[in-house]
Amino acid sequence: MNMTTKNNIYKEHLAEWLKARKDKRKRGEIVGNICFIAGVHPKSVPRSFRRIQMRRIGSEERRGRKAIYTPDVIAALKDAWDTASEPCAENLHGVLTDYVRILKRDSVWKHSTEATTKLLAMSLGAMKKRVVKFVRKRFIAHGKSSTKAGSIHTLIPVRSGDWDTAPVGTAQIDTVAHCGHTLAGDFIYTVNATDVPTLWGTRRAQLNKGQTATVNSMEQMLKAVPFPIVEWHPDSGSEFINWHCKGWCEKQSIRLTRSRPNRKNDNCFVEERNGHIVRRWVGYTRLDAIEVVVALNAVYDVLTPYLNHFVASRRIVSKERIGARWKVTREKRSKTPYERVLERNDVSETIKSKLRQEHETLNPLTMKREIDRRLQAVFSLQKHCGTPELEK
Repeated sequence: MNMTTKNNIYKEHLAEWLKARKDKRKRGEIVGNICFIAGVHPKSVPRSFRRIQMRRIGSEERRGRKAIYTPDVIAALKDAWDTASEPCAENLHGVLTDYVRILKRDSVWKHSTEATTKLLAMSLGAMKKRVVKFVRKRFIAHGKSSTKAGSIHTLIPVRSGDWDTAPVGTAQIDTVAHCGHTLAGDFIYTVNATDVPTLWGTRRAQLNKGQTATVNSMEQMLKAVPFPIVEWHPDSGSEFINWHCKGWCEKQSIRLTRSRPNRKNDNCFVEERNGHIVRRWVGYTRLDAIEVVVALNAVYDVLTPYLNHFVASRRIVSKERIGARWKVTREKRSKTPYERVLERNDVSETIKSKLRQEHETLNPLTMKREIDRRLQAVFSLQKHCGTPELEK
């Protein structure tokens, strides 16, 4: 029996207890009844009656200090968390001030001044306790690998480490298959690239992964990245490791390296984003209609700047093995790729100035809504123009 039920029992017998103030026998009967019903000690019954009497009638305030983060503050935190694409508290805490500033600038922040002040003053520990209770959207499916070794892999140098000293423009690149649960037939691929020093990402959709289509996607990605690319680093897949791609990279004065076969960790930066960006947003549905390619690229036109300017992450600073476990130390403050580019000394001030101007024109809430709308268009087109999901 909980305390609420016991308090209700005491309240029901309170009038009878007060009426029998001079009747010890009657009070003894009341104590016996309550002990039998609630299973409490006889000495606790008079104390409980006194406690209820001392409370002001109609007051249901809970004991202890008042809550600092009231429901309106939690609602403001939930809106910021949704706008930031459901990050962990550590990644949200570092960019929350920028989010609120931009949303207030564009008059889409609907929360009171008091709630906003408390939200911005919230500590990381307090934010962790509340963000962990929010419900995230999750996919339960798993993707399939379509990587096959290229025919000229022996001519492409292997790079398997030493990413800490890589200059800006050193990008890992990979493809993600939107094949559903089977690799049979034609379907759409996403070419996904990530700059290792800044985590600046870009992605394009294409039908199948022929060498011509892949190089065309890489050409478009070169134009979308604000700084020059100096190195492409794919896995050993044939869509990248071929004569056509090698010749194009040499023509563009871009170094082409590759990972070791069956070593996904050699391409860890982009492999990680295959999951928590491409799969997180597009999912595991089979996409195979030619009309969907244009619609999916329209999604990436908004999703890419949204992720680069407003979605923060914390990089690993060090890893230490202690017995059977690893002690991982991360950056204290999360940063967006945009902030990482501004901190780099090997990026020109002209590029930084253009990025600052672009950043001031963007609104994360508006972009998030537009991404959701365009994603709905992608799935609607696939439903009407694509082929039915093939059997397993």
